[in-house]
Amino acid sequence: MTEVSVTKKGQITIPIKLRKKFDIQEGSKVEVTEKDGIIIIRKLQSIFDLAGASAGKADVKELKQILDKMREEDA
Repeated sequence: MTEVSVTKKGQITIPIKLRKKFDIQEGSKVEVTEKDGIIIIRKLQSIFDLAGASAGKADVKELKQILDKMREEDA
């Protein structure tokens, strides 16, 4: 556990060890929620974090079929 202080503006500094572990950099987005009296800070994924996540899982023909099916459902 690491203790941090809250500033007058309600800000805290996430310790460097945790920023590195969770790849939280300047401009990263985090979500702050509360559950059962506990404050939870969770890094949000950006579209760039997801880039290439499904590489090699489908070929172009399959992707076109999936897109066609999605378009039919929207029509």
